[in-house]
Amino acid sequence: MSVKVLILEDNPVARSFLCRVVRESFSDAIAITEAGDLESARRQIGPLASRQEPADPFKLILVDLELPDGNGMELLAELSKYPATKIVTTLYSDDDHLFPALQCGADGYLLKEDRFEVLVEELQKIVRGQPPLSPAIARRLLTHFRQGPGGQPVDSSPAPLNSGFQSSRPVPMGRGAPLDHERLTPRESEVLTYLSKGFTIKEIANLMGIKWFTVNDHIKSIYKKLNVSSRAEAAVLASKQGLV
Repeated sequence: MSVKVLILEDNPVARSFLCRVVRESFSDAIAITEAGDLESARRQIGPLASRQEPADPFKLILVDLELPDGNGMELLAELSKYPATKIVTTLYSDDDHLFPALQCGADGYLLKEDRFEVLVEELQKIVRGQPPLSPAIARRLLTHFRQGPGGQPVDSSPAPLNSGFQSSRPVPMGRGAPLDHERLTPRESEVLTYLSKGFTIKEIANLMGIKWFTVNDHIKSIYKKLNVSSRAEAAVLASKQGLV
């Protein structure tokens, strides 16, 4: 079964380029749907009002920001509960675009001006459970969180970076808080066991005979249920609770 990808980009040349990037990034069979404006994208995604998850959702959505009929951030906000990895693909690297996009639920932020091989390498980070970020964007985030008001340095620990991805990376739980593990499905428990043993997302997918996008979905659900933000936290807390 093919992995469904939606590319929202109004420029036909850029859209074709991103299609090639996606196909080069993953070994899975890919089914790409293209949209040139928000209306077309919404039509392809389908109704979002229903509380039930779509039967066959897109697993990856690339979203341009400046579109003929609005801004891509509108769609990101609408997709806050949609089960897909949502990546901004844009030319804008300034704070006025970057931080609002992350706050709207973007799971990554890529600059279309980057070289082909750089974009491929960044997209492949999804398989490893890492957020795709163009090098310039990663540096911008580090600079932002390492400087307080007036440019004063603050605590440079990496934790604040997660604040940009709260839609899929919940805030870590306090030490000693109880785990909400009773609601883990058998599949999620199996994924958690493999995570605790150090397997990568792609290795877990091969071991379980499922797509890596499906493994990624399970991991997001595990993080939410255990109220953690990384595989290390999940592994440690699960071990303490005897889950693995």
